[in-house]
Amino acid sequence: MKAYLLYPHREWENTGRYTDERAIAQDLGLRTLFGASAKEIEKEESKVKSVGEADPFLEDVMKKVMLVPLMSREEIVYRQEILKDCYAREEFICDLYDLSTQILTEWDRIGRNVGAKRGTRNSPRSLVTEIYVLQLFVKSLKRLKGLFDQYRANLQSAGFQAFYERLCGEFSDETEKNMERILQDVLFYAHANGEEGEKSKAGSTGFVDKPRMVIGCSLGDGFKLGGFKLGEVSTQARRHRNANSMIVRVQDYVNQHTKAAFSIRTDTALLEQAGQLEFEVVRHIILCCEPFLDAFSGFFDQLRLQAAFYRGAVNLKHFMERFEIGSCFPTVGTGNTLHFRELKEVVMGLAQHMNPVGNTCEIDGRSLLLVTGANQGGKSTFLRSIGIAQIMLQCGLPVAAESYESGIYPSFFTHFTRREDSAMNSGRLDEELRRMDQIVSRLGENSLVLLNESFATTTEKEGSVIAYDVIRALTESGVKVLMVTHLLSFAQRVYEEREDWAGHAAFLSAQRMENGRRTYKMVEREPQLTSFGLELYDEIIGAVKREPFSAPKHMIQ
Repeated sequence: MKAYLLYPHREWENTGRYTDERAIAQDLGLRTLFGASAKEIEKEESKVKSVGEADPFLEDVMKKVMLVPLMSREEIVYRQEILKDCYAREEFICDLYDLSTQILTEWDRIGRNVGAKRGTRNSPRSLVTEIYVLQLFVKSLKRLKGLFDQYRANLQSAGFQAFYERLCGEFSDETEKNMERILQDVLFYAHANGEEGEKSKAGSTGFVDKPRMVIGCSLGDGFKLGGFKLGEVSTQARRHRNANSMIVRVQDYVNQHTKAAFSIRTDTALLEQAGQLEFEVVRHIILCCEPFLDAFSGFFDQLRLQAAFYRGAVNLKHFMERFEIGSCFPTVGTGNTLHFRELKEVVMGLAQHMNPVGNTCEIDGRSLLLVTGANQGGKSTFLRSIGIAQIMLQCGLPVAAESYESGIYPSFFTHFTRREDSAMNSGRLDEELRRMDQIVSRLGENSLVLLNESFATTTEKEGSVIAYDVIRALTESGVKVLMVTHLLSFAQRVYEEREDWAGHAAFLSAQRMENGRRTYKMVEREPQLTSFGLELYDEIIGAVKREPFSAPKHMIQ
């Protein structure tokens, strides 16, 4: 049985991840999204009542799945349709995740790793474990079918519909009845050799499960038995009697004086042989169920993991709604498509508990976007919003925008400035160039690179020369580059040579009003030869004059 809830034709495999996933997660702040998706928000009358503790499994699954890009429009739409069902019926995906979690928890309690190699059961304990596992699978699959029967009329996605059809095909009503009959037949063995058997032996009243086995055989020369054939096995409930009770002692006395009767309870050798016969018969029956167990042995793990992704997506949607951050399902474009309306930086919104300013942009067919303008104008935030949206599009999640359309870029990289720390073994420029070299060596088909103030750790002149050579080589190789830069000479040179770039370069600038106020909007404009850094200087000096710095007494000599 296959879940196929993350992909149309295959199960989840932790492969195909972004080449530089650690840098992407760090530069875009994706850990905030992973954390939000792991927490459940409880509401009361449309207001947030409480935020639950993080579910580590949900957080881990979101981190894994979000950093494995989907490779086609078909896969993205498939996942989006399932997620739409989950948004419409949130209680369904919550129940599905909870059910799969309960199943695996119970499986672990029973003894998931005991005798993991089926078909080699050589002890009563391992055989009993497998009986209980079979029983768990049958009960769980019945509950799963019941859950889908409850919500199926409201599930429209091809993924959920196909899932239900596979489930009914591999666990049909006939299969269900056969498995239940087998379990009922071998119930005596589990009760006699498992924990329930110990409990029943401790009591002196009530009923116990006893076997009824019919075995056919042929009689050969020398009265040798052969050609054994199992005719019938069943469990019969009989009244439990204490071995020292009067009725049992009378039965033993009668058996001892009746030539055609005997009691295996009083004959140790016969008792051992009877126990071995029961073991072999039950073992044979369970072996016949091995294809059924194999078919579902990995299914519940996949089901929980895949349901966890959609459960996390629902949690993330609630967090966005909490701060009134709207969202939409993005559209997969063709080629060099990239345009959006009111795109917001969702990580900043969740971290700062606010609804960020949105931006609208259209750079279809452009291989280079240069963003310049005033300091503290929202340029880096704008760049991160595009990167986050691209990651969310490529894993099937909605993005924080009114609309968003882009091509698929599985070869995705970020190159943001790093703060200098003890982990650096060289200068900051060397560190930047080394990371850029690693990116260039890993570029593949359909590549997108986000550069945030790269090469700004050297002089403006030297940084501009480096940036020009690197960016020119990347775009001529078919790489799409989105760059925020304070290297104004570089930006101005590209703008002046825009005809040589064959119209493939776009220029945006952080909007600044005449009074110096930042709107955090990006507008189409040629690069300016200032970042208005003196305004920030004046603001800082003014603040210091208003509130002079007062050193602690222990610092005054």
